[in-house]
Amino acid sequence: MREIPSALQAHLDSGVVTVCRCWRLARTDGVVIGFTDHDQAVVFDGVTHSAMSGLESSGDVTRTGLGVGGLEVAGALSSAGLDAAELVGGKYDFAKLTLWLVNWADVSQRVVMREGTLGEVTRADGAFRAEVRGPAQSLETVRGRVYTLTCDADLGDGRCRVDLAALAWSATVVAVDGTRLTVSGIGDLADGALANGVAEMASGADLGSRAAIVRHSGAGEVSVVDLRSAFLSVVAGDTVLVTPGCDKRFATCRDIFANVVNYQGFPHLPGNDRAFAYARASA
Repeated sequence: MREIPSALQAHLDSGVVTVCRCWRLARTDGVVIGFTDHDQAVVFDGVTHSAMSGLESSGDVTRTGLGVGGLEVAGALSSAGLDAAELVGGKYDFAKLTLWLVNWADVSQRVVMREGTLGEVTRADGAFRAEVRGPAQSLETVRGRVYTLTCDADLGDGRCRVDLAALAWSATVVAVDGTRLTVSGIGDLADGALANGVAEMASGADLGSRAAIVRHSGAGEVSVVDLRSAFLSVVAGDTVLVTPGCDKRFATCRDIFANVVNYQGFPHLPGNDRAFAYARASA
């Protein structure tokens, strides 16, 4: 149960209130920024919560028990606040978000209404939308190792040991249509070879920005690469490095990457059919 400070409760009970909501984002690199739905900046704890036009949150769904709940925050991208390039670059991945109810006339009267971490951040038409994951989300995180048929390593990491640099292709952007890039220079890769991979801009205004590859099609001089999120300022002529992904299946590890010796799954585990099978008498 949330405990509201007595001074704030008395203010709320007075019938004439001067309260607003304040959001504070603490990034994993130590940068802290704040926003408010008040029409003026609100300052407390050494953080200035800037008035951000259009900032809003969805209805907060809080469940009893261990339900994850749900909340979304959305607002306009601002050079004085959230920067589109930093969003695309992953600077806000896993940032801690704290939502306060604050008496803007006396900021000592405030209470934390919600805490969580940012999940998926999307942007469109100069605005962003972010999912907020509550503390119960951590209960869904796998701890240790789980015996599964599929590999639990990430392609190219210390356990997988595949040399991603040797598999990277340098491509030239031919055309851009939102999250779809038409590129040349990636040779005769079969359709889907880059799915689950990564595209990283190697030149232009988006230098260093990365995006996950969802689909890839077209073998030959020109290929189409569909991304999970669009780059900000990519134009025809820019260079992009693309690396393949892995679906974590044993057959892919064996046939595509020739890396069975480092496979981190258990492909020969008996499945449900074997677990529920029963002995049969021979005729």
